[in-house]
Amino acid sequence: MKVKHLEITKDMSIEDFMKQLEESGVLGAGRIAHATNLLADSMKDEDTKIFLSLAGPMIPGGLRKVVRDLIYHGYVDLIISSGANLTHDLVESFGGRHYISTGQDDETLQDNGMGRIADIYTKSDDFEIFEEEIHKVFEQINEKYDSISIQKFIYEIGMLIDDEESFIATAARKGVPIFSPGLIDCMIGLQLWIYCQDHDFTISAVEDMAYLSDFVYDSKKVTACMLGGGLPKHYTLASNILTGGIDAGIQITLDRSEGGSLSGAPLEEAKSWAKAKKGSNLVTVVGDATVLFPLIVAGALDKIK
Repeated sequence: MKVKHLEITKDMSIEDFMKQLEESGVLGAGRIAHATNLLADSMKDEDTKIFLSLAGPMIPGGLRKVVRDLIYHGYVDLIISSGANLTHDLVESFGGRHYISTGQDDETLQDNGMGRIADIYTKSDDFEIFEEEIHKVFEQINEKYDSISIQKFIYEIGMLIDDEESFIATAARKGVPIFSPGLIDCMIGLQLWIYCQDHDFTISAVEDMAYLSDFVYDSKKVTACMLGGGLPKHYTLASNILTGGIDAGIQITLDRSEGGSLSGAPLEEAKSWAKAKKGSNLVTVVGDATVLFPLIVAGALDKIK
């Protein structure tokens, strides 16, 4: 079969563009089309639970509303996130913002009270407000609990946040659990450590496992959609070992496989660990998730409308 070359026309819809990618079927275009079809099929299947893992700067990188809307409309059933994405969601809920780079050098940024994530800026003033507000949240949760699981802790935070655009708040109100096994490795974790110096308050990662294992066992099928790699990707895959692995998976990453890290590992490798079932439908899309994931979501939503 010959390659069908792309033809870009004026006023082309997302549906038309995705169809051309599918008909081309080669290189990145074919992988994007495969991922789009897989996500759409999973969204339509009532027996499939969609696990979304968020590594890297997905929330400050522009995906906050995309993730929030997927939760709100019932297209995501469980989230596993880095602590950083949770922190940056709350920074905006507390009135802070993320800013576009102006090209200043990093030493000048430090002098001006700015932090940099690639070409995204944050203000130290916003984090000072974050620190004040998150301690108020801790105190309210601590009034109810001396010890709490990470998942329940994130749920309680979400219920205390008055921000319809927050993916944490939306998940709490929609009953979508959020897990963050590396929570201590972010500003929330640092402030937790400070708070616990003079408060009797314990966060338990182990307590998450009963809830997570029950969720996996109760899921007839699981599709994992993994943005970036690292701990969120591994926690997503490893949790499904209990039932022989995920049934389908989408990975969007810029990492390479040669170094042996999980972040760059092809999803097929997960089959050797029983983290993905034999015969599972898997696709790795190499590229920037902040660009490709919205495109894949838009294409999937067009297919199920």
